[in-house]
Amino acid sequence: MTEVQRSSGDPAAPADAALPDTGEGAADACSPVNSHNEWDPLEEIIVGRLEGATIPSSHPVVTCNIPRWAARLQRLASGFKYPRMLIEPAQEELDRFVALLESLGVTVRRPDAVDHRQRYSSPDWSSRGFCNTCPRDSLLVIGDEIIETPMAWPSRYFETHSYRPILKDYFRRGARWSAAPKPQLTDALFEADFRTPGNGEPMRYILTEFEPVFDAADFVRAGRDLFVTRSNVTNHMGIEWLRRHLGPGYRIHEIESRCRTPMHIDTTFLVLAPGKVLVNPEYVAIDRLPDVLRSWDILIAPEPNPVHDHLLKLTSMCGKWLSMNVLMVDEKRVIVERHHTHMMRALENWGFEPIPCDLLHYAPFGGSFHCATLDIRRRGTLESYVD
Repeated sequence: MTEVQRSSGDPAAPADAALPDTGEGAADACSPVNSHNEWDPLEEIIVGRLEGATIPSSHPVVTCNIPRWAARLQRLASGFKYPRMLIEPAQEELDRFVALLESLGVTVRRPDAVDHRQRYSSPDWSSRGFCNTCPRDSLLVIGDEIIETPMAWPSRYFETHSYRPILKDYFRRGARWSAAPKPQLTDALFEADFRTPGNGEPMRYILTEFEPVFDAADFVRAGRDLFVTRSNVTNHMGIEWLRRHLGPGYRIHEIESRCRTPMHIDTTFLVLAPGKVLVNPEYVAIDRLPDVLRSWDILIAPEPNPVHDHLLKLTSMCGKWLSMNVLMVDEKRVIVERHHTHMMRALENWGFEPIPCDLLHYAPFGGSFHCATLDIRRRGTLESYVD
C-alpha cells in the first residue's frame, strides 16, 4: 500500500519573510464568491458543458503535447464537432456528477452552451473554438475575486464568453471580477521548430517570454500560498503577472515537473487538506519540493488503474495520472473516479472518505473532476498553512 512520505526540505534555504496582514481574512459578506483553498466545505461550483464541443484548430501549442501520429490525426479532424460516440457517454457521466454534487448540498452553475465551430480572427491569426468543458483552465478564483486568464491556445481565446452571464451576476452581487491582459498570440510567443525534449535532455517549452500567458489549472491554492508549474501553456511572465496582481499578501511557489509535455498542475501536485499534498511520483522529485512544505505530509499517488477502453486511450487528451484529478468536498470527503480503485484505497488509508463517481469518458474533453469544475464558494477564511 502507498505510504505517507514527508519532504525533508532544505534546512539551509532562507525562510520566506512574514506576510503582511491585508485585512482579508474574513469573507466579504456581500460577495457570492469566496474560495481560498481546495478543501474548505464546498457550497457553490461551476461545472463545464459538453454541448458544441469542437476538436481544436491545429496549432503548434496544441499538438506539442501529443505524439506525432496523434498530431497528424488532430490536424485532419480539427474544426469538426466531437462525434456522438464520445459525447453521449461523457454527457451521461457528467449529468450524474452534477446530480451527486446537488445531493451533497452544493449549488451548481453552468456556462452557456456555445457553437465552438464558429470561426473568429485577430489581425494575426484565425481559429475555431474548442469547448467549455473545463472552467478550471480559463478562470481563477482567489478569495472574492474571479480572474479571467490569458490562455495560450488560440482556440480558447473567447472561451470565457460562455461564462459571462454568471460572471456578471457574481459581479452585481459583490464579487471582484478582473482579467489578465489579452494576449496577442503572434508567432513571437511560440518557439519556432519546437521539439519535445527527450528523457535526460534539458527541459524546454514551446512558449517564449514575449507576453504573459497562463492557464488557471497550472495553479493550486492553499490560502496565502499558491503553487504553480511552468508548462507549455504557462510561462514565467504569466506567473510574474499573477504574483504582482495578487500583491504581497500572497506567495507563489513553483513546483518543478519532470513531465516532458507539462500542462496543468492537477495531475502532478494537488493540495487536499491542511498539511497534506498529493504528488505524482513520475513528475515530482520529493527532495526538490519548496521548503515551505517541509512539515507537510507528502502523499505519493499510487500507480493508476489501467484503462482498457481502446477508443478512450486513442482519444484522451490526458495521461494516465488523471487518477489524481479529484475534487475535495471538504477536508475529508473527496470525489474520485470509480475506475481508479487504487486511488480510492490510498485515500482511505490516508484518512479521507472517497465518494466514487464516473467521469472516465470526460478525458477526450480535457480532464476529470477537478478540471471539469471551478469552486466558487467554500465556507472558510483566508489563512496561511505553510511554515
